Amino acid sequence: MDRRRFLAGSAALTAAGVAGPFAGVARAGRSGELRRAGGYGPLTPVPDERDGVVRLHLPEGFRYRSFNPAGEAFTDGTVTPGKHDGMAAFRGPRGTAILIRNHEVNGPVGAFGDPAKAYDPAAGGGTATLQVTGDGRVLRSGPSLTGTQMNCSGGPMPWGAWVSCEETVNGPDVGNDHTGQDNGRLQRRHGYIFEVPLDGRAGGPIRSAGRFSHESAAFDPSSGAIYLTEDNFAFASGFYRYLPPQNPLRAGRILDGGRLQMLAVRGEPGKDLSLGQPAGATYQTAWVDIEDPDPEFTGTPGYEIAMQAVGSQGRAGGAALFSRLEGAVHHHGTIYFVSTQGGATAPGDTPPDGFGKGRGQVWAYETWSGLLRLVYESPGSVVLDLPDNVTTSPRGTLVLCEDGGEGNYLRGLTRHGGIFDFALLAPVAGDSGAEFAGSTFGPGGRTLYVNVQSSRGASFAIWGPWQRGGF
Repeated sequence: MDRRRFLAGSAALTAAGVAGPFAGVARAGRSGELRRAGGYGPLTPVPDERDGVVRLHLPEGFRYRSFNPAGEAFTDGTVTPGKHDGMAAFRGPRGTAILIRNHEVNGPVGAFGDPAKAYDPAAGGGTATLQVTGDGRVLRSGPSLTGTQMNCSGGPMPWGAWVSCEETVNGPDVGNDHTGQDNGRLQRRHGYIFEVPLDGRAGGPIRSAGRFSHESAAFDPSSGAIYLTEDNFAFASGFYRYLPPQNPLRAGRILDGGRLQMLAVRGEPGKDLSLGQPAGATYQTAWVDIEDPDPEFTGTPGYEIAMQAVGSQGRAGGAALFSRLEGAVHHHGTIYFVSTQGGATAPGDTPPDGFGKGRGQVWAYETWSGLLRLVYESPGSVVLDLPDNVTTSPRGTLVLCEDGGEGNYLRGLTRHGGIFDFALLAPVAGDSGAEFAGSTFGPGGRTLYVNVQSSRGASFAIWGPWQRGGF
């Protein structure tokens, strides 16, 4: 057992709350006791059942198949783009799963699929919809949302839809982003969320939900609110909620024209939650209205100005500051969301670039009480290194996709306070930045589907003896 795996299995955790899910995390954080991780054992190289190449390291007994890599034809004959990212699985016919998957493609590179059906024919991101078996065999596949940009993550909706989020504010009215690609070639404004239904093509942007660097979306059925995360890499980010004019469960879709709000800590305006937190950190919250969620830009402002235009409104009203909010998921009345670079810099670690100097936090917002609590703060990169997308397993364990520097893992954070390694990504030739993304359990919990985000990305189906460990 190497040092990284030992520390991952035994590190003390920082958390909040004393009862209910993740109470064990809180106890470990306060007392420093060592806890069993709840994992599946050592990771070893496992060949891909598609072609025999080792792409993942997994525990004994687990198998996988990769499918629909970038450059391969969809079953409709069009070409699969790269940068596979956020994803959700829905129940399909005869034991299959329907996957809706994001492609985080930037720049005016042209839409994949049919340009006539694209939101912006110049933009190369969007979503694909696939029907797959539990062992990763593709039965049908094709584009479902095209002509968008930087579709990072999103969230599944219980009426049978995926919300895809654009992590950008590019457009012909905004200066070029950090890549230097010509925004003047774009035909539409970007930075919105889009609803992608299972039974048809996606509609247009939901503008009242804001124009900012959207990352994820999580739906609360009791209130009809859609909780949204923001990833402003170099600047403070916010945690939002969109209140549609009618509960989507009644409307059957998300209606535009609602209200956008940003979370604040009650009694502490402008609270900086990107910093290291004490064990047991909890906060009462309030919500700040965003008066202009879809600002009109004149004079082609610089990209860095445009990307902060919505969040600055909330912060002027006292909204809290976070570092790089990424994955979010709803589970039994709680929204769990990830701050990729939140927390304190651990001894021996180098602070990452951008806003936030830690190695990651996991937050929980109770929709029924308004209480915000810290579930977990990484004690160092050897334990958890820059968590990104998040989902829950059938047992309620959080599944964290890592976006770190030296080896990216899929990790589990159990309800009893254990953190464990489940999968290690083998190096991807020519792409040192390849990472896990879009983890989602299929119907019945028998298969974990996950993506590797890379210029030559692919999707994976993983199956095995789940009952043996924490998932």
